[in-house]
Amino acid sequence: MKKKYKIEVDCANCANKMEAATKKTEGVKDAVVNFMALKMEVEFEEGADPKEVMPRVLENCKKVEDDCEIFF
Repeated sequence: MKKKYKIEVDCANCANKMEAATKKTEGVKDAVVNFMALKMEVEFEEGADPKEVMPRVLENCKKVEDDCEIFF
C-alpha cells in the first residue's frame, strides 16, 4: 500500500535525509520525498499499519532533521 503525506522541510539535503531515515523504518518498503512539492510517498510492507508506522517514521526523521514535520 502506498500513501502520500504533506511534509515541511527547509532544504533539499534535509529532504534526502528524511527519505533515507524513512526507508530504514520498520514497516516501510520504500519512500520518496519530493522537496519541491513538499510531499512524501511511502510504500508500506505487506501487513504494516500506516497508523502505527508513521509515528516511527516521524521519530526517525526528527533524529536527522529536528525541525521537519510530516502531516498525517
